[in-house]
Amino acid sequence: MSEPAAERSRGALFLLVALFAAAGLWFVVGSEGTSSSPVVRGANAPAFDLARVAAATKTPEGEAGAGSLELSSLIGRVVLVNFWATWCEPCEQEMPAMQRLYERLPSDRFELVAISIDDEESKVAEFVARYSLTFPVLMDPGKRVSEAYQTMGVPESILIDRDGHVVERYVGPREWDAPEYVERIESLFAVGVAGRAAGAEGKPPASAEDLGRVD
Repeated sequence: MSEPAAERSRGALFLLVALFAAAGLWFVVGSEGTSSSPVVRGANAPAFDLARVAAATKTPEGEAGAGSLELSSLIGRVVLVNFWATWCEPCEQEMPAMQRLYERLPSDRFELVAISIDDEESKVAEFVARYSLTFPVLMDPGKRVSEAYQTMGVPESILIDRDGHVVERYVGPREWDAPEYVERIESLFAVGVAGRAAGAEGKPPASAEDLGRVD
């Protein structure tokens, strides 16, 4: 091989190596920039502020209303967040039990929030009316909150304690008013905000910033 040809070959090899190195650096930096902490037991539950489905929102006069619900507003209560869709048969099967659970537990200690990943609110509102659901039903058509919670499908439910920390993840439908689930939720009532006994004074609840807002 002539000297000019050898120089060109070495130059091409250097360029190829440089391109691979740049691609590797981009992958590492890009991955670190987009990664999120695992939503596992003990982690802060990703915060959200989502629109309510009008049919599931009742005013004091009993008329359907609108608005939104923010997770940070529920600090101090045990929260069960359920991800679902109208086209999901197992989701439909567990809804009556969720309504019974919601009616059974005290509203000042417990909240149940169902987050629909449907695109059309009208279908969700029709579903809510058909099953006479009275707990908050929220819309997440872009699946941003669903992705923030790292769900694998629907139905999937996350149990959150009074401090806003993840306690359990339930994949698949459940008979939510069965004793094992009622007792599990009630056991969290005894632990107050920041891990203190219920009613004890302590540090203030975590803010929306602490929880990692998802808008």
